Amino acid sequence: MTALVPTNLSARIVWLGVQRVPVKDLVITSEPLTEMPLTFAGFSAEVHAGLTRPSCSRVLKQHPRNTPIRNTRQLCVVSAEELAAVAEKLGMERIDPAWVGASVVVEGLADFTHLPPSSRLQGPDGVTLVVDMLNEPCQEPAVTMTRATGGQGKAFKAAAEGKRGVTAWVEREGTLHLGDSLRLHIPRQRAWTGT
Repeated sequence: MTALVPTNLSARIVWLGVQRVPVKDLVITSEPLTEMPLTFAGFSAEVHAGLTRPSCSRVLKQHPRNTPIRNTRQLCVVSAEELAAVAEKLGMERIDPAWVGASVVVEGLADFTHLPPSSRLQGPDGVTLVVDMLNEPCQEPAVTMTRATGGQGKAFKAAAEGKRGVTAWVEREGTLHLGDSLRLHIPRQRAWTGT
């Protein structure tokens, strides 16, 4: 029996981007791409690339800050539909994916941020992304979009709760292209009932 179940669901890549430098003064600087070659370490030009990374505030209950850990945050994948919903909540016409440090923006999968951890998104050439977990909203996008729009975006963190996308890492190397379809594969596992 296989551990992962291929579904008939897929998402189309509508934006690719790279954040080449770390966040400075709480401002994210990203730029759009038309393709993204991926290795097991992620996208080499991306500030979040690497097989390992220093632990951050998100895992302080597991590891002291700056402890080397496996990099499951190589990519930030967000949903175009969820970005639109957050923009509407903020009274904005749209949110530029570069403002939120997105690596990949997809459309076509409902409730994207809540895909089961360990789901796979597989591209036409076999490139495969593993969903680690939902990406918690943070302050950097709020500051970035507030500066870019002259004041809108201050409430991003609250507005994006549950709609911030997922972090992901590369399971199989390949290249993502604008317009590619990513097929969803989900773990063959019932929801945990231990709490």
